[in-house]
Amino acid sequence: MKSRVRRKSLAAELTIGEVAKQVGVATSAIRYYEEIGLLPAPARVNGRRRYDGSAVQRLLVIEHAQQAGFTLNEIRELFFGFAVGTHPNARWETLAQRKLEELGEQRWRIDAMQELLRDGLGCGCLTMEQCTVWLSGLEQAPAVG
Repeated sequence: MKSRVRRKSLAAELTIGEVAKQVGVATSAIRYYEEIGLLPAPARVNGRRRYDGSAVQRLLVIEHAQQAGFTLNEIRELFFGFAVGTHPNARWETLAQRKLEELGEQRWRIDAMQELLRDGLGCGCLTMEQCTVWLSGLEQAPAVG
């Protein structure tokens, strides 16, 4: 069975449903990737899309990149944002380094949010006015009048 699928995937014979099943994505996602240019338009037979193995490979790269946290725009950059002939490893390294920096910044923000939330759990305020003072970051309530 696998050899049949493999042979079939090398020719432009796979239907959109077959590709979707092989990759594990919805057919609507495949059509969307075509629409935004991440996936080349397939050949058509009697008006129906027919894909070859390169479509399956491209979709698997897209899925892998999404699992790594890349946006569709970043995936577009992976495919089309480098000079022709740029090695795939160089492309991935450039984008991965940028993504790692972004994740580090997100980690810092998450840690700061967690600290504020934990501080708030120790709130001993008796009134919302007191709590509002704490949430504003003021040491004490401003003098009134």
